[in-house]
Amino acid sequence: MDTLRVDPANQKCGRKKTVSFSSMPSEKKISSASDCISFMQAGCELKKVRPSSRIYNRFFTLDPDLQALRWEPSKKDIDKAKLDISAVKEIRLGKNTETFRNNGLADQISEDCAFSIIHGENYDSLDLVANSADVANIWVSGLRYLVSRSKQALDLIEGSQNTPRFAWLGSVFEEADVDGNGIMLEETAVELIKRLNPALKEAKIQLKFKEIQRSKEKLTTRVTKEEFCEAYTELCTRPEVYFLLVQISKNKEYLDANDLMLFLEGEQGVMHTTEEMCLDIIHRYEFSEEGQLKGFLAIDGFTQYLLSPECDIFDPEHQKVVQDMTQPLSHYYINASHNTYLVEDQVRGPADINGYVRALKMSCRSIELDVCDGPDNEPIICNRNSMTSPLAFCYVIEVINKLAFVSSEYPLILCLGNHCSIQQQKVMVQQMKKVFGNKLYTDIPLSSEAYLPSPEKLKMKIIIKGKKLPYGQDLLEGEVTDEDEEAEISRRMSEESMGEPKMTWLCKGLSDMVSICKSVKFADFESSMKSQNYWEICSFSESEASKISNEYPEDFVNYNKKFLSRIYPSAMRIDSSNLNPQDFWNCGCQIVAMNYQTPGPMMDLYTGWFLQNGGCGYVLRPSVMREEVSYFSANTKGIVPGAFPQVLHIKIISGQNFPKPKGACAKGDVIDPYVCIEVHGIPADCAEQRTKTVQQNSDNPIFDESFEFQINLPELAMIRFVVLDDDYIGDEFIGQYTIPLECLQPGYRHVPLRSFVGDIMEHVTLFVHIAITNRSGGGKAQKRSLGVRIGKKTRDYSMLRNTGFKVIDDIFKLAVQPLGEATDMRDNMQPFLCPGGFPGSAPLAAPELGLTSSGEPPGAFPALTAARPPASSARLPGLLEPAEGP
Repeated sequence: MDTLRVDPANQKCGRKKTVSFSSMPSEKKISSASDCISFMQAGCELKKVRPSSRIYNRFFTLDPDLQALRWEPSKKDIDKAKLDISAVKEIRLGKNTETFRNNGLADQISEDCAFSIIHGENYDSLDLVANSADVANIWVSGLRYLVSRSKQALDLIEGSQNTPRFAWLGSVFEEADVDGNGIMLEETAVELIKRLNPALKEAKIQLKFKEIQRSKEKLTTRVTKEEFCEAYTELCTRPEVYFLLVQISKNKEYLDANDLMLFLEGEQGVMHTTEEMCLDIIHRYEFSEEGQLKGFLAIDGFTQYLLSPECDIFDPEHQKVVQDMTQPLSHYYINASHNTYLVEDQVRGPADINGYVRALKMSCRSIELDVCDGPDNEPIICNRNSMTSPLAFCYVIEVINKLAFVSSEYPLILCLGNHCSIQQQKVMVQQMKKVFGNKLYTDIPLSSEAYLPSPEKLKMKIIIKGKKLPYGQDLLEGEVTDEDEEAEISRRMSEESMGEPKMTWLCKGLSDMVSICKSVKFADFESSMKSQNYWEICSFSESEASKISNEYPEDFVNYNKKFLSRIYPSAMRIDSSNLNPQDFWNCGCQIVAMNYQTPGPMMDLYTGWFLQNGGCGYVLRPSVMREEVSYFSANTKGIVPGAFPQVLHIKIISGQNFPKPKGACAKGDVIDPYVCIEVHGIPADCAEQRTKTVQQNSDNPIFDESFEFQINLPELAMIRFVVLDDDYIGDEFIGQYTIPLECLQPGYRHVPLRSFVGDIMEHVTLFVHIAITNRSGGGKAQKRSLGVRIGKKTRDYSMLRNTGFKVIDDIFKLAVQPLGEATDMRDNMQPFLCPGGFPGSAPLAAPELGLTSSGEPPGAFPALTAARPPASSARLPGLLEPAEGP
């Protein structure tokens, strides 16, 4: 919803005036203090609140001389139904007076719509409620401006065009006015504004010029400098950003270096800010020459800064590898592709080299090659369901070799589906040795070791996953079980499922290429824990893994501490749809293979998850899934032993330049957007909430709604923002963005939205406020860096030694889990016993954290933060209203 003002000239005398908040082009946006005051002079209806649980509707106006507020109707004389601006002591936003607290109907009043005017020697309060947060912002901003500048108020309207902003716009106009006539063609003016703000649509700029010319009853389409400036300020001023700037600048219309420093430290979570740093930001983003010389950031520069990569929601620290990469391979989630050679469905789809190109460029670290006998003794890669368009094996591995380590230097696993004769297997071996050379990892695993090598140790190495001949038998070839996906599918669909496993022949050369990823068949956890070697890997079908994760979640987690698990999609997904990777990540499964060719919510989660840790394709699993003696079940309700629970506060403020849904049909360009916030993680953390719908506004819809989510296992949580059209025909999807909780930046951030296929959409964003607090209600949540980037210290657990008597050992074995839980509980309680919250962290409610003692994110601009804390709460000086007066 655009914030608009009504032209006083259009109001008829003696009649109650109302404010329209439609997005009709004839209305005018608030873009300056002058606009706020003009709006107040035109007047609007506000609700007047009394302590006696009564609320009155009154029409409020500001006198033309800017000296007093008046309201009607009133039982008082017309000269007494007023409040002198000179008597105003303070303007408070929100329900922060005794009147609001004592009114029985206060619970039904929105915090963002309420404000109070404290006045007189006795600090009386005039308590008011607007019909929207935007109207409240206008009155609060305008009144604060008048109170802080009472001596200059009379000159405000006349001097509104003598600002650095208008001086800059004037210089831009004059530079483009090559003839020096003070006018230019409308097309030239449109191009000029489009150049200054590429996000604007030409049709919208043209319409604005036509409105201005029509309002002045002009017959010509030539544009003057004043008309150019007016059009630009109305089109390019976002009201929510303007109100934010006014608030954090203490009612100025610009930020100086000190204002910016307080904003960066208090709201944006930027540590160690300096005046030089702030002046550098001003110099890079301020448009006007005067602003750069004097060191202040006006509305256009501030908007540009908030839209810059510096204010992106994704923490730039996670754009590089920040996690400990020296742990065993089994301790990481690994980016994996299923049927990598396909770009269509898995029934009819032809093999395509672009499947490998796409996967490797997206830092995929596990890819699949199904190899069959080809003509002329040349192995081929093809879809065995559709033998059309095969790819030469030698050509595919050349492309893989070229792109293997372009996006990530960490190991690449080749899942080899071998369906070749012995003769062509030997050709495969020759070709791989020739192309990959010393990149191939063929070291014989040591029986003295207990865990796989680390990604750090395996840098720039290619690992072959496949079948292997038995150790200790010097055979040139031999039979091994055929346990690839297709064999599993065919067995399930035939009587073979009840018979002996199918066997296939394997040559020694290909067997020797398999080192630490030997494929074996899973039987059960007891057998695996007794006899499976750490270098052996089991593949699970989606249905099999789902059954295990539901029935034995704790055993699955413990199994995955040592061994690699690979999950592949169900055979029933003939359309190449995707499983939910979160279901298997919750059980610690490392390699969840996805159909990269199929976009949608599941692929959004997958690509969003692997954005972290520099997008290297490896993400360290939570410590509770790595420590030898620890207990974790994805089905745990509430607090997870060994984890630090957090509370996520999200305010959806506004959207920018939403496109019409791609698949929508028989519908105009106008949309009715709303935003869904999804939390994905362990079942206890999964949640979804949505904003209200904003009618017929795609350019700058204002949502202004706050949400709160309890996160029990932050290391496994992801946030997905989805924008949808509420009045859709055919398709409702507008855009989405998925991000791990660990990568969120606090403060006021823009969220870049992605299309259905995952591409970033230019100029399409959400404007949000983010804060994360710990579950105890105060302070900033502990950063994962303590446990992930440096390597978390292993906890000291009580251990039980086997006696050798099975009956006794089995009884005492039951005590291991309670002892582990007791140790976790002790360690989890330790941080809360420290005076400052988490050991080594700042004290709770520290100003630099931008949080109140209640743990709520205050927000630099109160109207943009719901659920305001009481006036007695600790507040951030200069950014929040002062405590209630006497």
